[in-house]
Amino acid sequence: MIRFWCISLLFFPVFTQAQTYSSADSALIRSIYDEVLSHGEAHENLRVLTKTIGHRLSGSPQAFQAMRWGTELLERYGADTVFTMPVVVPSWTRGDVATAIAYMSDGRVIPLHITALGESVGTPNDEAIRCKIIIVKKLSDLELLDSELTEGRIVLFNRAMDPMQINTGSAYGGAYDQRGHGATASAKVGARGALVRSLTHSLDTLPHTGAMSYADDVEKIPAAAISTVDARMLAKLYKEDPDLEIELTMNCTVLPDVEQGNIIGEWTGSEFPHEIITIGGHLDSWDIGEGAHDDGAGIVHTIEVLRLLKAVGYTPKRTIRFVLFINEENGNRGGITYAGIAAEELERGENVYVAAMESDAGGFSPRGFNIDATDTLSELFKSWQPLFEPYNLYHFKNGWTGVDIRPLKDLDHRPMLLGLVPEGQRYFDYHHSANDVFETVHKRELELGAATMASMIMLIDKYIPSPNLETEND
Repeated sequence: MIRFWCISLLFFPVFTQAQTYSSADSALIRSIYDEVLSHGEAHENLRVLTKTIGHRLSGSPQAFQAMRWGTELLERYGADTVFTMPVVVPSWTRGDVATAIAYMSDGRVIPLHITALGESVGTPNDEAIRCKIIIVKKLSDLELLDSELTEGRIVLFNRAMDPMQINTGSAYGGAYDQRGHGATASAKVGARGALVRSLTHSLDTLPHTGAMSYADDVEKIPAAAISTVDARMLAKLYKEDPDLEIELTMNCTVLPDVEQGNIIGEWTGSEFPHEIITIGGHLDSWDIGEGAHDDGAGIVHTIEVLRLLKAVGYTPKRTIRFVLFINEENGNRGGITYAGIAAEELERGENVYVAAMESDAGGFSPRGFNIDATDTLSELFKSWQPLFEPYNLYHFKNGWTGVDIRPLKDLDHRPMLLGLVPEGQRYFDYHHSANDVFETVHKRELELGAATMASMIMLIDKYIPSPNLETEND
């Protein structure tokens, strides 16, 4: 049976430019946009997710609630099967104390705005540490300093996201290392704690959290994000008073791992049920704010695609999997687990993964897609651009597609990967902060994103050529 299915793929029609799209596709895309703009349910679903459940950190009770909510919604919208793919995830709690105070030599006392970085340890015995500071721009700067300037101190990494980068995602990536690895770099030079300037272009007093990690062979020291306003202020005060001290207190705690899971809804293909198209976002969020843009928007985008395609009467040829990934924020175990199972299925000749799409860049107006694929598939993808011009979509380029689907790139027959690209200038104003709430998501912009994804999924289903499995199955 398996051999028959694999051989049958070899007779799928060969791709030619003449097959890129038809006039009927334009009409179907128009109907998708009409449906979402007149009867869209993504915004209301986001309200329930963010206001009824709230933030959804991996391992938390709220993450379990979100898993149940996602299961019920996929069932209600008509997925043929809905199941949980078990994933063991990290569990960590921020606690209820995260304070920092600057003490000046002249007696001034200045409260600072901080929040613990994800997976950080607390201060020893949850009690305050008080130390002089040292301010650097890069991790490598620490290696150039005399030990007397680093030992027993708190390091402040004060490198801003590059304001000259038009692509804010690139600016974020260029500043990420200080957050991800700053604590380890600081501990190596004898520091007792680390503060990291929040990764945002916004100048405000809101600290932005995010994932960090420790090296196994280095002491774990507490690490916190500090607001951009406070980081700038400390840099100025330090020039005036190099002996200023910071008092830092945090009671965050690392807990035992918990089994949760990816929630998966399948809509079985009518012609090629063993060919899988994956679409998804991540269900977990950080525990400040409500995870509305990151990534509640991607979750309701994913679920709305199912509702939209059914509403316009579309019948998929391939099986479409709607995946609500768990644990993107602090480990990506959901994406890694999904890709691992995909590799096992491919090896057994059960399923082949032909494409995957992710929404994890906020609920702003869509601008197009990034793609990671072979040259042939990239040309096919770009040939569809005229269909999207009426909807002000113009970005069809090679680029980063998403954390959750990235592990699928390592499959022997790696799928075409796509990431929705919304307008990104405001995203990092909200990202990982208390401002990431439902009220910051515009209903129409969110709906346009869902329609854009549904339209692209339809084109992928209709026109992407089937993989050739002859080599693996002879």
